[in-house]
Amino acid sequence: MTEKDLSSETLMQFPCEFTLKVVGYAGEQFEKTAITIVREHIPHLSDQALMIRESANGKYASLTIKFTAESRTQLDNLYQALSASSDILMAL
Repeated sequence: MTEKDLSSETLMQFPCEFTLKVVGYAGEQFEKTAITIVREHIPHLSDQALMIRESANGKYASLTIKFTAESRTQLDNLYQALSASSDILMAL
């Protein structure tokens, strides 16, 4: 397989079910920011697709989002927007 063949392959077929985890400092600001950014890129996301959990010591929180990803571009844009926010520590 050539380098060109490898670069044109995609590991994911779209649309597909996708789980995203976003981490930040626990609190209302993190939740509001993360959910606002996610809803900008996934407008029809249901509340049931969101799950927020605090760390054992309460310092951090994670937001898990399960949704149908429509394209690689959608995911790339979502990760870029989350990474650009100072309220978001990590997006996985």
